[in-house]
Amino acid sequence: MSHDGHHAITIIGLVGSVFSPYYAWSGRRDPLNHCAMNVALYGPGGRWAMTERGRRAVHREPRRLVIGPSAMHWDGATLTVDIRERGAPLPSPIRGQVRLKPRAVTSRAFPLDPRERHRWWPIAPHAEITVEMQEPGLTWHGAGYWDSNWGTESLEDGFKTWTWSRAPLADGGAAILYDMVPRHGPGSPLALRFPPGGEAEPFPAPPKALLPKTRVFRIRRETRCDDGHVASVARTVEDTPFYGRSILNTHLLGEPVRAMHESICLDCFKRTIVRLMLPFRMPRITWGGPEGGGG
Repeated sequence: MSHDGHHAITIIGLVGSVFSPYYAWSGRRDPLNHCAMNVALYGPGGRWAMTERGRRAVHREPRRLVIGPSAMHWDGATLTVDIRERGAPLPSPIRGQVRLKPRAVTSRAFPLDPRERHRWWPIAPHAEITVEMQEPGLTWHGAGYWDSNWGTESLEDGFKTWTWSRAPLADGGAAILYDMVPRHGPGSPLALRFPPGGEAEPFPAPPKALLPKTRVFRIRRETRCDDGHVASVARTVEDTPFYGRSILNTHLLGEPVRAMHESICLDCFKRTIVRLMLPFRMPRITWGGPEGGGG
């Protein structure tokens, strides 16, 4: 994940695509048969892709993941993502390369629910990133972030809602907030500061701050903000029937910050009408090997 003030990009390699209606309808029997490289490019000329592919188009190694014509590779110093996708619902090509170089790789993963069926690893809370896109023609260099989530049950079985945010700090570190509402047991907020090159340092979770709902689908948004300060939405970059992604102006650890923020409503995601809408944004291709397949 990266943003430069004008553009932002998020890339998610999904094995057992958690938001896939096809995976849900299959009974989630075979996660390798439901994989996708989600690419979201925000800003002028922005594009979005999340084409699901079957197991014949997926190849996994300890340091490499290939999904259709796109791939991620970690060489121990740099994560390189080669993107060759086609947007949806508008079929615009999305082609280029993103290179993420962590300042440090953390060693600790965190449970997100009381039963510890879902875990989160903030692999690189602060990193340098280079974005070189041929289609659309965009290039920038800036700050990035890399994490991983995994679980032994579906998200909608584990949670009602969650919010997440990450903000770079003036000293080169980062602050990350995670608020979950589990379906089984109480939720415990995570408030973590990552010094430059260091491991997570918990800090007292600031008070909650309510944000405006997303404009189109009215997804509830909230964050946490230093007492006596105000959080506001600078820009909404994703407004869907169950998910909102925003850029906030807020205040954490005694300083003003700009944060990337996400809100998910899993009760909304479970609705039949929402799942019937998803194939328009998440088409599925069932043919083609790792190096082919309609990107």
